[in-house]
Amino acid sequence: MGKDLKGKELGKGISQRKNGIYCARYVDKYGVRQSIYDKDLREIKRRLKIMIGRNAEGKIVKECTLTLDQWYQVWIHTYKDGMIRENTKLRYDTLYNKHIKPFLGKKVLNRITKVQCVQLLKDIKEKGLGWETQNSARIMMTDLFNRALEDDFVLKNPMKGVRLPSNKPDEERKILSVEEQKLFYEVSAGTWYDNAFVVAVNTGLRPGELFALTWEDIDLEKKEINVNKTMVYQKFDDDEGKTFHVGEPKTKSSIRTVPINNMCEKALKKQYIQKKIVADKYRDKEVKYSDRLFVTKFNTPINSQIFNEAIERMIKELNLMQSNLEQIEKFGGHTFRHTFATRCIESGIQPKTLQKYLGHATLQMTMDLYVHTTDEHKHEEMKKLEDSTERLSSDSKSVDEKFENLIKENDKIIKFTLGA
Repeated sequence: MGKDLKGKELGKGISQRKNGIYCARYVDKYGVRQSIYDKDLREIKRRLKIMIGRNAEGKIVKECTLTLDQWYQVWIHTYKDGMIRENTKLRYDTLYNKHIKPFLGKKVLNRITKVQCVQLLKDIKEKGLGWETQNSARIMMTDLFNRALEDDFVLKNPMKGVRLPSNKPDEERKILSVEEQKLFYEVSAGTWYDNAFVVAVNTGLRPGELFALTWEDIDLEKKEINVNKTMVYQKFDDDEGKTFHVGEPKTKSSIRTVPINNMCEKALKKQYIQKKIVADKYRDKEVKYSDRLFVTKFNTPINSQIFNEAIERMIKELNLMQSNLEQIEKFGGHTFRHTFATRCIESGIQPKTLQKYLGHATLQMTMDLYVHTTDEHKHEEMKKLEDSTERLSSDSKSVDEKFENLIKENDKIIKFTLGA
């Protein structure tokens, strides 16, 4: 029991110093002796009671003077080194140093508030940066504080419940980065719809145009795809329920020819063989539009839902091997078209040429530079795309070897079918 300066008992753990200040001591859950001070005896007893209660409930954090900058270094070296690729670590460092460090870097870790975290995301938005950057900062900050919470450096995660200043814009087009594109096609290699994915990202065809293709639309001699129809799965006025419909594209500009590069040609030949096998297997169960080039495993036509579900399976498989910051967001079949257009622009293909590839009625979406283009130039420009990028739509060697012989064996059949 402690005593005051006059020898009066004050209670367990409480004493009075010569300067009249009361001191209360207790041992926290880490076995460290803690002290609190106050001029008022009632106040120090109240505070001591609160601290003992919080300690019993596990609501005490370690004595911490770490700043967010210091904790970031601990976090990156302890929890990320050896677990992520070097280029990923570079993205983490860039994101932190450019957007988080200037705003919160010098703040003591356990004194950062939710208000400050919300303001950080608003600050990033006000700089004119997009939803993706804002979301990456939110994910990083959440993980930083989750780790600090696990190590008892903070009492709670100030990022909990923090949302972005605005939801992801509906009009924002998802485009696969070069790295995302490479990873996606490594995972999809050898799967049932891989050939469709490869053709889509190398031609920019709309999903409905891809689903409507027949082998007669492929001209291997000219290395072109004739795009002249589209397939939809909808309920029209006279239909009892949803069904497949094939018709002309909505605009005349959508009727076009799209050059085939080597990657696309290889995927088309592999698909010809794949289609032939499944068609023979279900020859007695033919259904309407079962003559389409890209079909299900049951030789039935595919629609956007089937296609998107196949993409989603690939994304889930890929994300199992990705860190939180590297998770690829869900996307649909139209993303391949946007990605194709982006790769073309990155490769120096002229917007006027790209407009021809995509079948746009205007140049607004293809950055019109009003450059005249001919059919010959279309093929020359497509060669740029092929030469400037490695095969992002990569197949495994085993899959390639499996189909190489089949392609050679069926080459005569393919050419005969085309009337070559």
